[in-house]
Amino acid sequence: MSSRSILFVAQAQFVMALFPRCKEAGFEVGLADTLSGALNFIKKSKPEAVFSRIRFPGYRIENLLAEAAGAMGDFPPVYAFTDAGSAEEANRLMELGAQDYWLEPLAWDKVEAVTACAPRSVQTEVQPQPARPTTSVKKSIDIIGRHPVILRVLALARQVARSKATVLIAGESGTGKEKFARFLHNNSDRSSGPFVAINCAALPEHLLESELFGHEKGAFTGAIGRKLGKFELATGGSILLDEISEMDMGLQAKLLRVLQEQEIDRVGGTETVKVDTRVLATTNRRLDEYVKDGKFRQDLYYRLNVIPLKLPALRERGDDVLLLADFFVNSYCRDYGLPKLGFSADARRWLLEYDWPGNVRELQNLMERAVLLAGTGPIETAHFLLDEDAWPLGEDMAAVCQTAAAGFAADMASVSGGSLAAGGSLTDADTGSILPLAEMERHLILRSLDQTQGNRTQAANLLGISVRTLRNKLNEYRQLGMEIP
Repeated sequence: MSSRSILFVAQAQFVMALFPRCKEAGFEVGLADTLSGALNFIKKSKPEAVFSRIRFPGYRIENLLAEAAGAMGDFPPVYAFTDAGSAEEANRLMELGAQDYWLEPLAWDKVEAVTACAPRSVQTEVQPQPARPTTSVKKSIDIIGRHPVILRVLALARQVARSKATVLIAGESGTGKEKFARFLHNNSDRSSGPFVAINCAALPEHLLESELFGHEKGAFTGAIGRKLGKFELATGGSILLDEISEMDMGLQAKLLRVLQEQEIDRVGGTETVKVDTRVLATTNRRLDEYVKDGKFRQDLYYRLNVIPLKLPALRERGDDVLLLADFFVNSYCRDYGLPKLGFSADARRWLLEYDWPGNVRELQNLMERAVLLAGTGPIETAHFLLDEDAWPLGEDMAAVCQTAAAGFAADMASVSGGSLAAGGSLTDADTGSILPLAEMERHLILRSLDQTQGNRTQAANLLGISVRTLRNKLNEYRQLGMEIP
């Protein structure tokens, strides 16, 4: 049995995706869905950390925190996570003793960071320790892509990775900003040190200050012991300030001092603490516009923007969509123990034509869904299910297709003045001439909309085209003055 263990208190579906990563890191993983089960595992295996959903049927995290408070120091740190959080709830739970408060989905990066750096107990005062080289094999961070726009960003990241310069990574949500931050860390001289990330938008100002800089015992209600901040935990390594644009102006001034002086003041403390941490920051905003609007300090912006990395949106990366889709599908097939799956030609065409407003994150989530729905494959456009109400499943879908096919045959026969025999041609009943392709295309599109009661997603599937292509065609017809249902 492993000498290291961690415990998840949640329903399995919310955490099971993390189990392979935990085992790779050498952890024995416990899973409990009751308070008694959690306490039994803690007593038997003495886990390094407990990651608990805030509430689910038959369980509330407050009861676990009460047990921790009564354990007089002999209890692992508890990290809370939830699908719908609030600043008030975060404040309340952290005052009850929770070490941190996260929003779902629970990410391995956070689990890895706190298990590498967190103290054994919420009650025990721990002095800062110098970063030690990790004993496990460091996982490489692969940036997948061949498009010139991503290769340029990747080349710049490699060039500056070994420096200590602050890097500001900008890009739309879901473009992989945190992944690039990890790439910079793993390719730097600090790769053997910790990588600590914190979301600046997740906590109100006073809690964020405590998380960044730590606090002393008695600094505020609920501060029952000294707590090290993220900057101290990241000493010798890197700290990622995610969504830096959402940081309060007052806290921005304190962060500027840290960047300039490399020292912090714990909340409620009297001593200045030196730190040696490389700062990486991400934003999905135009920080220069925030500076003009007075929402972000100009001096801090210049201090953060020493090395700017601008990540492209997925829609700007061409065939990289297919590379990433294949990567995610193969990964999820391995995780779920499924046979390798491929894409149909229509599915690949759809992947290239879709706009991807959620970028790589949306693609990843969509590929997991497709893997679970495709069975033995291949993956079809219907398995993407972008609109939950768009696709009837199973026999219902087959019935729609059969009905539409019968309607097509009947209509084509009436248009051509006879039956549509194999190898035959579609001709005008009066002149005998072949009907124009555009006319047949329009007829088929309108017929598909009629069969699906105007549902464009179903109609596109029946026609074997993307929804985007269908919408473009309908817009063309409207511009020609045609009535579209």
